[in-house]
This record gives sequence, C-alpha cells and structure tokens, in this order.
Amino acid sequence: MDERQKKVLGRLQAQCSKREYCVRDVRDKALKALEGDASAADEVVASLLQDKYVDEVRYAGAFAREKAHLTGWGPLKISMALSAKGIPREAIKAALEDAADDEAMARLEALLRAKARTVEGEADAKLRLIRFALQRGYNYDQVKVAIEKI
Repeated sequence: MDERQKKVLGRLQAQCSKREYCVRDVRDKALKALEGDASAADEVVASLLQDKYVDEVRYAGAFAREKAHLTGWGPLKISMALSAKGIPREAIKAALEDAADDEAMARLEALLRAKARTVEGEADAKLRLIRFALQRGYNYDQVKVAIEKI
C-alpha cells in the first residue's frame, strides 16, 4: 500500500469508527479520494473489512434500528433501502429480525393517528391512511389491523 492509500485508509478508519458504513459507501469514498483508482480503492476497502471497521451485518442492523425507531419505516421499506445499498439478503433478514419488536405496531398506530388528524373529515380519509402506511413500508395486513384500532 502506498502513502496515498495509507492516508485514505487512515481517514476512512476515523470515519468508520464514528459511525457505521456499508461497503458500497466506503468504496465510493475511497474511489473519490483516490481519483478513480479502482484497484487501490479495493485494497483500502479490503483492509477496512479485514480490520472490522466495516461490517455489512453490523451496518444493516444499525440502519434497520434507526429507520424503524426514529423515522417509523416499516420492514418492507427498510429491506428495499438495504437492498439498494447492496447488502446481502442474509444480513437484511438478520437486521429486520433485530429491528422487529412489539413496539412496531404501536409506532404504526401512532403514525396513523397523527396522519388521521390531518385527513379528518375527508371522504377518502381511510384510503389515504392506507396509502400513507404502505408508503412507509408496512404490509397491508399490518395496516388493516392498525387502522381498525385507531
């Protein structure tokens, strides 16, 4: 590894120790810093993977927890976002199992209650609530049960 790669590696190690990154994000950062030198970027990424600075399973779990708890995303939307980042299916499945909890339905119900206040009195209010929840990544069965409760 040359000096330029070591400098990029050090910068990426510092970033990866502050928050989680997936391999694709780290590779993009390395490519940009190394001015498009793909083989050098791959070498830097391999070093980060070997030293456990980057871990796809760990990243997927952190991403799923954040999106489920803080932004109210459902499992379908989380799964699609992780797939778009190139995360393996096994890691996505494990992350969704970690993020799934008893509070998920309570979060969905709270989201729907808040949205219901904004569409109150409209003729298509129920349809808008269903569409809203589906766009958040919840499946229809979950949405149907939650709407009946609110």
